[in-house]
Amino acid sequence: MRASIRKVEETRASRAKEEFPRLSLKERQELLHRFHPDYREGGRRELRVGVNKGQRVPNELADLFEGLSLIRPQEIDLNRIHREVDVLVIGGGGGGATAALFASESGARTLLTTKLRFGDSNTIMAEGGIQAAVGPYDSPALHYLDTIGGGGFENLPNLVQALVEDAPLILEWLARLGVMFDRKEDGDLLASFAGGQCRRRVHSAADYTGMEIMRVMKDEVYSRGIEVMEFCPAVELLLDEKGRCGGAIFLNLDTNERWIVRSKTTILATGGIGRLHIQGFPTTNHYGATADGLVMANRAGAKMIFMDAIQFHPTGTAYPEQLIGLLVSEAFRGWSAQLVNCEGRRFINELETRDVTSSATIREVVERKKGVSTPTGMQGVWLDTPLVELNKGKGTIHRVFPHLFHRFHTFGIDITKEPVLVYPTQHYQNGGLLIDENGETTVPNLFAAGEVSGGVHGRNRLGGNSLLDIFVFGRRAGILAAERSKGTKVGRLTLNHIIEYERELEREGILKKGIRSPILIPDYRYGKALPQIHQ
Repeated sequence: MRASIRKVEETRASRAKEEFPRLSLKERQELLHRFHPDYREGGRRELRVGVNKGQRVPNELADLFEGLSLIRPQEIDLNRIHREVDVLVIGGGGGGATAALFASESGARTLLTTKLRFGDSNTIMAEGGIQAAVGPYDSPALHYLDTIGGGGFENLPNLVQALVEDAPLILEWLARLGVMFDRKEDGDLLASFAGGQCRRRVHSAADYTGMEIMRVMKDEVYSRGIEVMEFCPAVELLLDEKGRCGGAIFLNLDTNERWIVRSKTTILATGGIGRLHIQGFPTTNHYGATADGLVMANRAGAKMIFMDAIQFHPTGTAYPEQLIGLLVSEAFRGWSAQLVNCEGRRFINELETRDVTSSATIREVVERKKGVSTPTGMQGVWLDTPLVELNKGKGTIHRVFPHLFHRFHTFGIDITKEPVLVYPTQHYQNGGLLIDENGETTVPNLFAAGEVSGGVHGRNRLGGNSLLDIFVFGRRAGILAAERSKGTKVGRLTLNHIIEYERELEREGILKKGIRSPILIPDYRYGKALPQIHQ
């Protein structure tokens, strides 16, 4: 590794201002089909039962869909209601907090529930920032075109329109709440590039943007007196006799009790599936990202879209091993850090979209054999972080990336002087529950916001659009769910959908009785589900 670092240092000056060509559309498609994990044979399979029958999903998710529910419907007394509210929000990240705020502001009795602590989510782990077209040479139309192109031109246009048109409003709302976004000396918002953008429109708070936003969101939820129920994951959704969502069953992690919450409308904001470690990849996701919302909603009859498309972030940490999978912000590449191989040579334009850049890294390691090996046999490529100091001035990394500087410095790595070893890491599920522009799923009175939903990002998400997504659709879902609740009377609650779904699995001979889902918390004991650098 040290010999390779010396080569990186020797080529740094000559690379500093080097213009690296972008790939043609044909070259990008060829690269994706040959090296992106989504295209590997055997990694996905078709679902054979339920409303999503015929869709291809990762094997790890299909296993959960084919497992037994955590509850036995005949053992649940649906007349014992623990809480009754107008709007039930399941998920305590940015999407759930936003939905709860706007539902409550609209006059609805609102309950926010969360599997872990309020705020434990992928939101607090977001580093790079939030997209919004507010610059003098930018517009929602350009933001729309970048997002559609980044998604492989398969995004749902109505969702992308909602995303980009609401973006300036959301950015202003967050700033007014007190989010300390980075600003220039004249007070204007600072903006940086992300891959696939034609303009600078990523707005950040150093490299802990999500944590700063969640700090403000939590304070706002508590100050408005919204009830929060922590350490109570939802294990199944409830439907009434008309097929409308009428609440959920929760498991109290402290007492192991099952609680029933009846609600007129329900909003799922349960996040992603990173902790399933698709194809053995490490992940940037928090420990609660175990596909709970997808499992419950699939059983309840909610349609999904693009669940065969998983995003792998190009720059997940590959060394030191204590930080495996840790996200190294895309903003680093926007600030001029370069990806280079073991010989100190660039192999891709760093501002290609994430799927293309990840595929190029895998090609460099697997086919071209130009990766860098760690003492334990893992491999990666260098992200030449010292270039930021060379190009943008001494002290830039301390100012813009204080979190990452601290994390690596803990292990004796000074990223202002040494490059960082990286490899693609599972970061995001591009697909999810099919929603409309107000966040409603195909199950009446069931809404979704954030990573659990699908359609807005197509088959590949641009950096900065995930933070935007959770607030845009959290807000829209919260407002409509509150309005819908005013004219809704919940009928007799039932778990018949669970019974029928498991019967269908049995008829097909694919019911995996050894698997109970949702799994709630990943099990890393005895080597179970341990991530690895997958090549």
